[in-house]
Amino acid sequence: MARILTGIQSSGRPHLGNLLGAILPAIEISNIPGNESLFFIADLHTLVSLKDGATRKANTHAVAAAWLAFGFDTNKHIFYKQSDIPQVCELAWILNCFTPYPMLANAHSFKDKSSRLADVNAGLFTYPVLMAADILMYNADIIPVGKDQIQHLEITRDIATAFNNQYGETFVMPKVQVDENVMTIPGIDGQKMSKSYNNYIDIFVSEKELLKVVKSIVTDSKGLDEPKDPDTCNVYKIYELVADADQIADIRAKYQAGGFGYGHAKQVLFDVLWNKYAKERELFNYYMNNTHEIDLKLKAGAEKAWAIGGEVLKNVKEKVGY
Repeated sequence: MARILTGIQSSGRPHLGNLLGAILPAIEISNIPGNESLFFIADLHTLVSLKDGATRKANTHAVAAAWLAFGFDTNKHIFYKQSDIPQVCELAWILNCFTPYPMLANAHSFKDKSSRLADVNAGLFTYPVLMAADILMYNADIIPVGKDQIQHLEITRDIATAFNNQYGETFVMPKVQVDENVMTIPGIDGQKMSKSYNNYIDIFVSEKELLKVVKSIVTDSKGLDEPKDPDTCNVYKIYELVADADQIADIRAKYQAGGFGYGHAKQVLFDVLWNKYAKERELFNYYMNNTHEIDLKLKAGAEKAWAIGGEVLKNVKEKVGY
């Protein structure tokens, strides 16, 4: 059995890019027989940049609601909130003492901001160590990551190696799994969909709000009757990620034939987004209106995670003499 661990930033309501690029692929991996998945919401990490407590709480609920709405099985797998197991910070302190300064000084998370050191807090500097604790505390075998996170996993392995060399085999050495096929989801302006660019599509909003966003997708100025190239159209690029094969073929033909305007294309995209995710939208809004149910599920998941992590931490503490 492979134990897979994934950390999910609580940076706000997940948008279509998050769903297609991360949430759905992770749930698919969890459904493979023989896999055990630990998915946690990394709310401790968010304190590095987000200081407002109410916003963090709302973000955590929104992220959890999205994962639950899309069918992550919390009975078969483990779903928890990082801050519900504060002992991970205890392990992070121990691991800090096995982490050389130059390693952290070379971490991308620090180097990207090192030109303005006044904006760098200690949490940002030691971010990779808390990440290492998140992984090593649960004997995770496989860590799926994007290419931008490979360095942090290498740091985790280096820290684990240093500890194991000092005290004998203690930590499971996690393997990095990079999905080379991770999709880059285009936003309404053609750039990568991101809250930072304010070009995202939130599928959980009302019908009126969703239609307004879809209608704002940037297109060229070709008229109704002109043939159009679907491969250069932002509407089509998003549509082909959510529609089925027959729908895609039909719209592609209409683009190329002419007599099919961008207004028509946007309406078709809206219809797919509104209807395809109707059940998930209903579940998301249910959980957001009943956040106590989210909290109960996360607490239950934390208990299951601690059953693993508690044993690991106990072993570590004994070895270092605590």
